[in-house]
Amino acid sequence: MQDTGHRPEKEHQSAGSDCRNRPSSNHCETQTRAGASTELLMRVGNSVKERRLDKYLHGRLSEFSRVMLQKYIAGGAVRVNGQKVVKPGFRLSPGDQIELSLPQPPPKEITPQQLPLQIIYEDDSIIVLNKQADIIVHPARGNLLGTIANALAFYADKLSSGLGEFRPGIIHRLDKNTTGVMVVTKNETAQWKIAGQFQRRQVKKTYLAIVHGTPQLNCDVIDAPIGVDPRKRERCAVRTDTGRQAATLYEVLESFRGFSLLKLTPKTGRTHQIRVHLSYIKHPIVADDMYGGKLVYQWQLADEKPAVQQPVMDRCALHAHTLEFRHPSSGELVRFEAELPPDMQNLLDMLRKYRKT
Repeated sequence: MQDTGHRPEKEHQSAGSDCRNRPSSNHCETQTRAGASTELLMRVGNSVKERRLDKYLHGRLSEFSRVMLQKYIAGGAVRVNGQKVVKPGFRLSPGDQIELSLPQPPPKEITPQQLPLQIIYEDDSIIVLNKQADIIVHPARGNLLGTIANALAFYADKLSSGLGEFRPGIIHRLDKNTTGVMVVTKNETAQWKIAGQFQRRQVKKTYLAIVHGTPQLNCDVIDAPIGVDPRKRERCAVRTDTGRQAATLYEVLESFRGFSLLKLTPKTGRTHQIRVHLSYIKHPIVADDMYGGKLVYQWQLADEKPAVQQPVMDRCALHAHTLEFRHPSSGELVRFEAELPPDMQNLLDMLRKYRKT
C-alpha cells in the first residue's frame, strides 16, 4: 500500500464522520445545507453530446436514478441559467449553468450486525475494506442479513446513501467469493465524486487470478462484448449480438505446469467480466464452476494417486489486489492494496512447490 498516512489494517473500532469539506471540480461545486439538501452547480461543457436535461444529469450523477431526477426536476429543484425548469426533456446548450437542490435520500433500512470487517484505511470520507470470501456485499432477495452492508451499518456512525436500495455507502461491489480491496463512502459528496470516477473509468483496479493453463501470449487485451447468457440467465457470456463492449488486460506473472498466475486490469466494469473473459479464452479461474473452472487437490498437484482430500481452494481463485482513485476531499491520487488471502496463497505455494516449469 502506498504510504499516504494510512492506518494499519484492523478489526472493528468506533468511528464517526462529518461532511466538513466543500469539494469542487472543474465544472461542478457542491455544498450541504444544515442537513437539509445538497446544492450542486454545474456548467455544461462544449463537448456535451446528450442535451436532454434528465439524461445529462443522470450521466453526471449516476448515484441518482433517472426517474428520481425527473421527479426532482418536475418539483422545481433544478434551475438552468437562473430560471426554474420543470420539464425533464428541456434541451441544454454548451455553457448553460445548472443549479440543483437535491434532498437528502431517505435512510436505508439495514439491520446492523456485528460482523468482522478488515479495515485497510479510514478517514472522514471513505472506508477501504479488504473483503473476505463467502460474503455478499449488500442485501438482496433471500439474503437480508450477513452482508458487508449489515456489518457497515453496525460499524459506521454515518454512511452515504449508496447506489440503490439497501446499499448505504456502497458504490461498487465484488462477487460473493471474490476477495480484496473495495471502497465505501461516508457522505454524499464522497459518493458523488468517487462514483463519477468509476463512471468515467478513472478508477484503476487490478486483480490476481490463478487459472487453468497458461495463455499463449504473456500479455494481451481480451476485447469481447458481454451480455446475459441466453441459456442461463444468472450467468453472463460473450455476446457479439447484444453484448456491451468489454475489455480486460491480462499479464502472466508466473506460469506452472497446467496453471498460471495472472494480473488483470479491467478497462470496463461489466458483471462477471474477468471470469467471463478468462473462460472465453479457455483459461477459466480455478474453482470457478460457473464458468468452467475446476477444483484442484493436493494429490493432483503432486502427481500422486487419487486420495480423499478437501480441495486446495473451494471458491473462485480471484482477488481484487489494488484500487487507485483520487481522494474525494484532497484530490490526491491514492492507492490501496490487499494481500492475497490464505487459501489463495496456499494454492500458489503448492503450485510453486509441485508444478514449477
